[in-house]
Amino acid sequence: MKKLESILKGFYQGKNLKKQMPIMILGVFMMGFALSWLRLVDMGTDTFTNMNLAISSRIGLSFGNWQMILNTLLFIAVIIWGAEYIGFGTVINMIFVGYICDFFIWVWGFVLPDGFFDSMAVRIIVFILSLLVFVFSAAVYMNSGLGVSPCDAVPFIVQSKIKVLSIKVVRMLYDATLIVIGLLFGSKLYIVSVMMAFTLGPTVEYVGKNLKKWVNPAEEVVEVKLEAELEA
Repeated sequence: MKKLESILKGFYQGKNLKKQMPIMILGVFMMGFALSWLRLVDMGTDTFTNMNLAISSRIGLSFGNWQMILNTLLFIAVIIWGAEYIGFGTVINMIFVGYICDFFIWVWGFVLPDGFFDSMAVRIIVFILSLLVFVFSAAVYMNSGLGVSPCDAVPFIVQSKIKVLSIKVVRMLYDATLIVIGLLFGSKLYIVSVMMAFTLGPTVEYVGKNLKKWVNPAEEVVEVKLEAELEA
């Protein structure tokens, strides 16, 4: 009963839903949008997507369907060990990111001319812009305060159990593990996946600190006062 109460409370954990909900929804949408471009340029994606693309290709399922299945399995684990990380963002991310990505892949197939990505210059430009949008969007949605997807909750759960390691370090180790699993299922070793393993954690941490000032300014003021008192 307490577990159920904790889960239900998570859906209303936002203290400023008018700001947090649009931030979370926009972050999830932009992740799926940017992911579609990253898949098309074929220069690598985030580690979780890279692993899922390899697995879905191996077992013959669409990316969206397989990601939904895996997120559902991870969701059960999060309910058991990290119910406090469940919220609106959890459900929206686990259901929609993969399908948004698949939808835009379908759209670009009609809109983009043949040979659009034949030019390496075009691929590099699209890749860099898409990567920046994806990493920033992921960091924004994870720091919206409305829960995170099951796959993104795992590092937070591990960090809460192993307090000697920062979320930045745990996220790096987690992403490295996903890279290895992807390789075992036939994925290429993309340089961007390695880059994300070392940049997503710090980006999440940085965006979180700055986003909190805007979403909950009063809370930020209290924290600053407490830090000042401790230093005194």
